[in-house]
Formats: sequence, structure tokens, C-alpha cells
Amino acid sequence: MITIGHMNFELVENYRDAFDEEVFVEKYSELLNKYDYIVGDIGYEKLRLAGFYRSSKRKIEPDKRADTIQEYLNEYCNFGCAYFILRKVTKAELKTQNEENGEEAEV
Repeated sequence: MITIGHMNFELVENYRDAFDEEVFVEKYSELLNKYDYIVGDIGYEKLRLAGFYRSSKRKIEPDKRADTIQEYLNEYCNFGCAYFILRKVTKAELKTQNEENGEEAEV
């Protein structure tokens, strides 16, 4: 679990060991809070972050839905670049996880 402020994320994919929590936290902006998925790709030794919404969300531009992440990686990232995908953990999911682990819910 990766926590930034009040946001919690789980690492879904870490292609070529791209995820570095320290670099991610440094680069993260509150503008990304609204997204359900964060994709980070590394090109020319620099991290770029892009946000995507759950595919089930309505009234969202098609190219901003999670089911287009692979397309984004193919079209806008360097071929074969290292990348990672983080998924925002909802407060309800966090509460359920804490209850299953017998911990107090910090929501």
C-alpha cells in the first residue's frame, strides 16, 4: 500500500521495476487525486504520470478510461519503457481490509 496524504494506492503492475516510491511521491500532484488509476512511465530517465478513471464511470472521455491504459502505453510512451500502474484504494476497500486484518480503520 502506497499512501500520499489521505490517498491510498495499490501497485497493480510494475513493468521493468519502474516503481520508486520516493520519486513517485516527489512527482505526485494533488491534481491526480481525482483519478482511479495512475500510470507512471519512464523515458529519458524522467518519470511522467497520467491519470485514468474506472472504465465503468460515465460521462468520461473514452481515452481517459482504464481500459485504454495499454493503448496509452503503446501510443504515447517510448517503446519498451519501464512503467507502473497504481490503483486508488477506496475508503470502503481500506475499511474492509483493516477489518479483515483485525486493525482499526483509519479512514
